[in-house]
Amino acid sequence: MTTRPNPTTTPRFEARAEKARRNREAALAAFTARKTEIDEMLARLQALSDDHFNAHPDEVNWGHVGTLEHYASLLKRITDSAFGEGEHAG
Repeated sequence: MTTRPNPTTTPRFEARAEKARRNREAALAAFTARKTEIDEMLARLQALSDDHFNAHPDEVNWGHVGTLEHYASLLKRITDSAFGEGEHAG
């Protein structure tokens, strides 16, 4: 009867485990980079909103309304996807 090698102590297993660890680290780094990118975009959007989207109250027209409707529709697509709402529900 032959004995099977313990898979947790073989060099092949150790190499796979190391590759998996490096892969998880790379995924975490990529995730963190995308999150930072999103956080920066959100901060810029918040600052623009705080400044009324650079629209002076005496100069607001329907073009400004249309621009905000467009922004809102794009953001709704994102929030629907993120929260499983709208077309992404259920």
